Amino acid sequence: MLDLGLSFLASVARDPNALAIVDGDVRLTYAQWYRRISAVVAGFETIGLKAGDHLVTVLTNRWDAATLHWACQFAGIVVTPVNWRSTASDVDFFVADAEAKAIAYEEVSAAAVAGSTLARALPRIALDAAAPSEIGFAALASRAAPDASARADAESWSVMLYTSGTTARPKGVPRRQRAERAAALAHVAQNLYAQGERTLGVMPLYHTMGVRSLLAMSLIGGTFICLRRFDVAEALKLIAGERITNLYLVPTLYHDLVNHPLFATGNVSSVRKLGFAGAPMTDGLLKKLQQAFKPDLFVNHYGSSEIYTCTIDQNAPAKPGSAGRAGINQMVRVVKLGARSVTDIVAVGEEGEIIVLMAGDESFEGYWRRPEADTKALRQGWYFTGDTGFIDGEGDIFVTGRVDDLIITGGENVSPVEIESCLSLHAAVSEVAVVGLPDDRWGKIVAAFIKRRIAVEADELDAFCRSSGLAGFKRPRRYIFVADIPKSPVGKLLRRKLVSGEYVIEAAVSNLPTSSQQGTAA
Repeated sequence: MLDLGLSFLASVARDPNALAIVDGDVRLTYAQWYRRISAVVAGFETIGLKAGDHLVTVLTNRWDAATLHWACQFAGIVVTPVNWRSTASDVDFFVADAEAKAIAYEEVSAAAVAGSTLARALPRIALDAAAPSEIGFAALASRAAPDASARADAESWSVMLYTSGTTARPKGVPRRQRAERAAALAHVAQNLYAQGERTLGVMPLYHTMGVRSLLAMSLIGGTFICLRRFDVAEALKLIAGERITNLYLVPTLYHDLVNHPLFATGNVSSVRKLGFAGAPMTDGLLKKLQQAFKPDLFVNHYGSSEIYTCTIDQNAPAKPGSAGRAGINQMVRVVKLGARSVTDIVAVGEEGEIIVLMAGDESFEGYWRRPEADTKALRQGWYFTGDTGFIDGEGDIFVTGRVDDLIITGGENVSPVEIESCLSLHAAVSEVAVVGLPDDRWGKIVAAFIKRRIAVEADELDAFCRSSGLAGFKRPRRYIFVADIPKSPVGKLLRRKLVSGEYVIEAAVSNLPTSSQQGTAA
């Protein structure tokens, strides 16, 4: 079985002159990039890094960050990427938790690294200006060095990602090189990627979607086009200028892209394949993307950092909300909420918890030094995802939310996702999030937080839900109009902030256009 270092060497042998990575003025072929990667591998030795050590990286999506990722695969070092927005306290946590032996940072994360007591004690690789006591990446990557050989094997650790930590401290998810390569191969197959694809590298390299795009491109002689931070104008410029062929984004970024004024004049004709993951996509956004891109393939990919692919639907618009069926490396079940056994499977159409087989080729093996998390999530050879869902009569899975997000109102279980998808189809709704708020009589009531596109009031939205066929007990009892819907840095909806009151009420509806001024396009 190929490790990732050998896999990259095979890519260099197949496509030495193919364009591998683009970042502004930096344009490197596979052969050129391999020389830079080899230099960094040699540089690791001067720092004292050895196989099995953790290198924490606090970086945006830039060619230097991708180079460090690949160099770690050759050297057998565990690349441990974390959010570049991390605070000094966050950096201290990651360095301590991973027992890091070195850290890499750039200008945007310099203050956090400088403020981290533990980071100051480590060898530091600076991608921008380096202090005299630090290692400058530019010098590291440009030194003369022999071609790197793969010093790891398929069983070596590749990467340790951290869960989003929306309710508690993040958990480390170490993954072996064989699992990473299997996930990348599955990504190529399930998204029908062809030789020489070109992808927008904007999903962070501390997120499994970003890593998957990076590795997948290497398998097909493809190009990873860096976008350091998401900006619609820059994204549209890169899509047109670099003739990007596929997009793999979270729904939030798609929403921002197609709703931006510049989208109407941008050229996105080169994009033939769309994929999304990370969160459910509302019916309204799905419809808008289908109309805007008219893609040859539109994939809903449901997975996680722990088990990269759970399910795949390669024709998402045909059955809105469907996450499809198990990926090529996986088996999936839905068991009763609170099930004690993996054989306690729900009936067709009944909501339960989604579980996936740990024996799948893309699976992790357990959390980093968190036995209590393993006990909760890993049972009888299956991974309990914490996601709720059901299987319809045709065998397709629908992901309805998180177990913790389920709203129990008057004894009835209500999924926020169904209500969000319904409201997203209203022309006045730009974004929507549904949560349960405490209520003396019902336990919780269904509340919809709305970011308006045009003027609309609660009674009109309630009538819309009623006419859409939404069951009475599922209809929101409160509508709250907000300036923005809170999200994580990678676009995940943060419902807990809405429940705790961490939101800003919309300033004034009088500033919004009316339906007659705006038209009725969703």
